[in-house]
Amino acid sequence: MSMHTSVDFRRYFPLLVALGGGALALLLAQHGYAQDAAAAAAPATPPPPTPNKGDVAWMLTSTALVLLMSVPALALFYGGLVRTKNMLSVLMQVFVVFSLISVLWCVYGYSVAFTENNAFFGGFSRLFLNGTFNSADGSFSMAGTFSKNTPLYELVFVAFQATFAAITVCLILGSIVERIKFSAVLIFSVIWFTFSYLPVAHMVWFWQGPDAYTDASKVDALNATAGYIWQLGALDFAGGTVVHINAGVAGLVGAFVLGKRVGYGREAIKPHSLTMTMIGASLLWFGWFGFNAGSALEANGSAALAFINTYLATACAVLSWTFAEWLVKGKPSMLGAASGAVAGLVAITPAAGNVGIPGAFAIGLLAGVICLWGVTGLKKLIKADDSLDVFGVHALGGISGALLTGIFNAPSLGGPGSTQDWVKGTTGYPGFGAQLLIQAEAVLITIVVTAVVAFIAFKIADLLVGLRVTEEEEREGLDISSHGESAYDM
Repeated sequence: MSMHTSVDFRRYFPLLVALGGGALALLLAQHGYAQDAAAAAAPATPPPPTPNKGDVAWMLTSTALVLLMSVPALALFYGGLVRTKNMLSVLMQVFVVFSLISVLWCVYGYSVAFTENNAFFGGFSRLFLNGTFNSADGSFSMAGTFSKNTPLYELVFVAFQATFAAITVCLILGSIVERIKFSAVLIFSVIWFTFSYLPVAHMVWFWQGPDAYTDASKVDALNATAGYIWQLGALDFAGGTVVHINAGVAGLVGAFVLGKRVGYGREAIKPHSLTMTMIGASLLWFGWFGFNAGSALEANGSAALAFINTYLATACAVLSWTFAEWLVKGKPSMLGAASGAVAGLVAITPAAGNVGIPGAFAIGLLAGVICLWGVTGLKKLIKADDSLDVFGVHALGGISGALLTGIFNAPSLGGPGSTQDWVKGTTGYPGFGAQLLIQAEAVLITIVVTAVVAFIAFKIADLLVGLRVTEEEEREGLDISSHGESAYDM
């Protein structure tokens, strides 16, 4: 008894081709197996890349660290520097403004800062975070990082950048505390955030991302859609221009428009709790690792470089401020050490992932001395009651860091250089003069934008509700007069 077995040769077609069985493959093709076999042999389309869980975990952690920088770190740092009767008002201003800007960021801020429109403002495609999550199929939109095929959930990027926007507006408050109406603070915050922070963030940080750069012929068109300052080639790793110069200059404008505190220059106006200030400064240093290392957007070598630079530069600035103050005044102060830490953190922010270890040493040591002069000599020259020295530390530190980034980015000085060709991924350095000029242009643009917008915003708030509390309320203290409660029940 014999049995005939039918064999389906189609499944062997790719193997026969791979082994050079051209004649047999041709024979099978004549019997109608070619189409099915070719389909089987065709490589499957690779699935799109998905976010790395380590990157996502790091960015969520970084976001929480930056939130810590505002509440409680900045609130405690600022609160300790004012008089007892105004402590709670500072906590209240930081807490509420941080919340206000966080909400506005999700309503329209993120869309205006990080979507395509023109070189100065983004569009409205992400209003209310539209399109970031699809409830119908459970899918999430992706945002690019700084590496090809390395996406990040867009909502993670949204949250991370929200904390940047919120703390930037809170920084301004240090220049105007102890005399401004709470309602004026809120009105100013909305206007300045909308017309200064958002366009500067868009100009400095918006671009199409590395995955868009696939063909050299498309580079010019892609660059043309990016923010104006990004197109110039300015380097700002984590916010020297966007955050610190932006806020510091706005604070100085506010100090001029608002006028000096009652008794300023005639009465002793001392910090009521340097203990609180030291705790706040320490928490700022801790949270700043999320601010700077998180700006790498990945858990990679760039994040590691930003982390150690942030650590080192801050320590250097503490020492340079302390010893310079000791030399000039005869005694080193806790206030000086804490201020030096913030000065170092500010100055290394634009440089964090853009310079090497030599740059961190230099920037930290210089920042301590420069910012010490800013809150002493320069402050006397300009004669403004910048209550908590936001201009002297943040604007001056940010300017110093931004300019020094242009120098220490050079590979010859230990820097990593910057990406010059996003299609090929090659890095380089345009030269000291060229990069320094680019950095200076970015600084100047930021100063002009924020100064003009801040002046207008303060004037609008003054017209609507008035800027200052009455002299009687100021002498009583804003805790009671503005909020009906006090920080200390004694």
